Amino acid sequence: MKYADGRDVAVGDRVKLWQDQCGTVVCSIDKKNFTAEFPESEWGYLGSGVVVQTDTGGLFHYKEADEDFEPIRSRAAP
Repeated sequence: MKYADGRDVAVGDRVKLWQDQCGTVVCSIDKKNFTAEFPESEWGYLGSGVVVQTDTGGLFHYKEADEDFEPIRSRAAP
């Protein structure tokens, strides 16, 4: 999955999901990059996209970025 500017979304990125709601990318199904807390065995079935854990504890699966999905701090090099 990519941001609107073409950069790849990466595990560990801080993102804005919509007004007043931010979170952290916890797995990238596209890149097969999973964490111990969010392993491929439990999340790989989604097939594509990323999973974001919000600051309030919710989990959201995005197959593609929408107009509100913005990077706050990226772990990837520009």
